[in-house]
Amino acid sequence: MIKRRHFLKVSATAAFGFQIVPRHVLGQGLTPPSEKLNIAGIGVGGQGGGVLNDLKSENIVAMCDVDWGKAAHTARAFPNAERFADYRVMLEKRKDIDAVMIATPDHMHAPITLAALRAGKHVYVEKPMAHSIEETRIMTRVAKETGLVTQMGNNGHAGEGLRQTREWIQAGAIGTVREVHCWSDRPGKFWKQALERPTDTPPVPAELDWDLWLGAAPQRPFHPTYHPGAWRGWFDFGTGALGDMAVHNIDPAFYALDLDAPVATECRTSAPLKESYPEWQILTFEFAAKGNRPALKAYWYDGGKMPPKPADLGEEMDLGDNGIYFVGDKGTMVCGGWSGAPKLFPEKRRMEFKLPPKTLLRSPGHRVEWVQACKAKKPEDAKAGFAYSGPFTEALLVGNLATRLQKRIEWDSAAMRATNAPEAEALIRKRYRKGFGLI
Repeated sequence: MIKRRHFLKVSATAAFGFQIVPRHVLGQGLTPPSEKLNIAGIGVGGQGGGVLNDLKSENIVAMCDVDWGKAAHTARAFPNAERFADYRVMLEKRKDIDAVMIATPDHMHAPITLAALRAGKHVYVEKPMAHSIEETRIMTRVAKETGLVTQMGNNGHAGEGLRQTREWIQAGAIGTVREVHCWSDRPGKFWKQALERPTDTPPVPAELDWDLWLGAAPQRPFHPTYHPGAWRGWFDFGTGALGDMAVHNIDPAFYALDLDAPVATECRTSAPLKESYPEWQILTFEFAAKGNRPALKAYWYDGGKMPPKPADLGEEMDLGDNGIYFVGDKGTMVCGGWSGAPKLFPEKRRMEFKLPPKTLLRSPGHRVEWVQACKAKKPEDAKAGFAYSGPFTEALLVGNLATRLQKRIEWDSAAMRATNAPEAEALIRKRYRKGFGLI
């Protein structure tokens, strides 16, 4: 991430007549308090602590976590921030908050995000944006209605690689694209899946509020197989590898090819279980033609499964543990994970292709971009805002319908329903525990 911050220049007169001093008067590198956002972090024990550290040039005024034992390092890093366990209490008490950063497990992204937006706060929420398809729709709508700035935490969306991929494909680098393959080495060595619910009931750690950690999810006893850090593989809490890594690795396809909702998804998986995602999956997303782009298929592989190596690569390059490649009628484009830089194959195509000009606006950095957009009150300046990330997340979650129901899903995006699977309704529109719903 580029560390240099560029903030809006502010010069105003306060109610009592004194002048707010511009930055250049205070000296190089200093930012007047009047130009800083008041930010609160929600879920700061892991990834959230790192995000807050990237935002430390602003005023970190409050932090919320249900397990201050695991978030102790973040508390030490921001000793002046008021600490809370319940985000609802924090939003009610701290009216001075301008923006919130949310890095909880997936199942709490929507309830917290919607509470923050309705309280008038800009939102940065870690990926995936939501846990259910209905949540993506409501979050996208409320963000538009409020005019607040939103951003999903897929950092690669701000990167050079993503922009190069779109520019090259639009310039005809590999001709017409009809097939995309994306993969990740997760889960497995990062968290376990294909698990049965544990039957033992160890004591709840002293500093953990288990009821608040469950939040919107159905009641169940505490177990360390859920927390800390092991929740992604459970249906009630996570979205599996699609929510963790497809958000990064498929992003170049959605951005470069202007994809939206798939018309169908299919899956092959290891043996399914009742409450946990399978050990591995191979998903097929079918996308209809759009504009000048023909219909195409995108394939997702995780849990150790890998796509076939394209013949164009020869011995020149092996596929890494995360990435994407595009198959066109003039060659193959391979990008590293997290929307990494593209490379053309075969070598002959690479040598004959003339690199196009840089036509897309470059980003100062994913979180810097969000901060600047918040200060300018311009939601469109946050490029992974919900207007983009909502439809993107929805498309991925249609893939999870195929995995969870173990059948082909025919998707009607306009009606938000699986036309061949009425049993999907309970997954598309969830039920919530009292006090943690979306209203």
